[in-house]
Amino acid sequence: MVKIERAVVSVSDKEGIVDFCKGLSEMGVEIISTGGTANLLKSNGLKVIGISDYTGSPEMMDGRVKTLHPAVFAGLLARRDSPEHMRQLKEAGLKRIDMVVVNLYPFKETVLRNGADLDEVIENIDIGGPSMIRAAAKNSDSVAVVTDPAKYAALLQEMKENKGELGRSTLRSLMLEAFRSTAYYDSLIAAHLGSVFEDGSFPGTYSMGMEKRQDLRYGENPHQTAAFYVDPFAKGVCVSRSQQLHGKELSYNNILDLESALELVREFDRPTAIVIKHTNPCGVASADKISTAFVNAYNVDPLAAYGCVIGLNRDVDMETATEIASHFVDCVIAPDFHGDALELLEKKKNIRLLRTNAPIKLDESPEWKMKRIKGGLLVQTNTSVEITPDSLKVVTKRAPTDEEVQAMLFANKVCKHVWSNSIILVKGETVVGIGAGQMSRVDSSMIACHKAGEKAKGSVMSSDAFFPFRDGIEEAARAGVTAVIQPGGSIRDQEVIDAANEYGMAMVFTGVRIFRH
Repeated sequence: MVKIERAVVSVSDKEGIVDFCKGLSEMGVEIISTGGTANLLKSNGLKVIGISDYTGSPEMMDGRVKTLHPAVFAGLLARRDSPEHMRQLKEAGLKRIDMVVVNLYPFKETVLRNGADLDEVIENIDIGGPSMIRAAAKNSDSVAVVTDPAKYAALLQEMKENKGELGRSTLRSLMLEAFRSTAYYDSLIAAHLGSVFEDGSFPGTYSMGMEKRQDLRYGENPHQTAAFYVDPFAKGVCVSRSQQLHGKELSYNNILDLESALELVREFDRPTAIVIKHTNPCGVASADKISTAFVNAYNVDPLAAYGCVIGLNRDVDMETATEIASHFVDCVIAPDFHGDALELLEKKKNIRLLRTNAPIKLDESPEWKMKRIKGGLLVQTNTSVEITPDSLKVVTKRAPTDEEVQAMLFANKVCKHVWSNSIILVKGETVVGIGAGQMSRVDSSMIACHKAGEKAKGSVMSSDAFFPFRDGIEEAARAGVTAVIQPGGSIRDQEVIDAANEYGMAMVFTGVRIFRH
């Protein structure tokens, strides 16, 4: 147990600090404070020692130097179980400090505030605060370090119950929270300044400043626990910045499916609907109206669409809401919902509704893509190579028609967002068959053709990587596919091209592999 007799208090977030310090004072704790915090406490009738009076040195350089003084840091870092430390402290005429109450300059809030320039951002990089936090946390057997206002009430209660003392488990818990708070703070600084000064190259070290949005009911399965962390500096349209309008709490799997829906629907300019199951699309369509796009997308594979997540790049109007309401749908994400449409969908108890509050479009500067593995983190750029009619290389005797080219480009966009090996069949602006996540490309071709059925006749095919053998082309030809878009690059490209020629199919190479691995 540690008796709290003296505390340094210096907070940017002043919520609850007056009541906390009143509680400390009532238990005889001497309070040392700085600047605006000291003025607030004094104005509320509390006895406070100003930091300059305590250190014997004035605050300097517009407050940049005030707590950085041996009177503070020796009092925090002196080990109480070390006679030599105690002797030196006494000879220097210094006192022990048993508690630090600090939260840091609002760096994040400054960055997020419109109009803040670099000079203002840099002035909101705290120096003394993190230094005191780290010093107190290093000596946590003897010093309590309080960085979260939510802890004030519980700490006062424990001290009242223990004659002003705090137990070791509490001190250790505060220490861990303190180091996490400074690590998070520094990671935000590194992330923001990296975005300002660097050219997008991968740094020598990488840290992520994520804050917990919420605990989730469970993870991928009920026996797994989970939480949702978000990037406070995230820009553009994303799940973490979207507003949930209706429905129960999002699940782990919902969030993954919503992310997949947004990533695919942002590829399209025309009104487009995406139907997602288990992070793969089972329906995609564009049309003149969003309601038509939804109906066409849902009907690609209505059996698979049961309990789906829907992504729309247009506001949900009453016509679209009526169609959605006729099915069992888990989540819908869209730029917004018309009032009557929202009212209708809110009658469905189990549907979750999210709006992005912004148009859904391709990011100008997409974030890196990351995958966590045990003991490491894989990071890659998320840039796309634009495929246009002019960039296509015709490799067969028959060139594709203009209609086939447009359908192939549509299919290629979808193919990027389906787990490899992926095969997509498209007619016009509607997917008719999807083969996803198979270990061989011919199996994906067979599944896509099976899913499409009669609709495969007259469709075009997209593949996310080259065909290693001609068998995938033969499967497509038997189903009635007329044209193929693929990256090319196989040692058997000529065999594949020969197969397409034998069946009178058109084939183009993009030169760009689009694995989703």
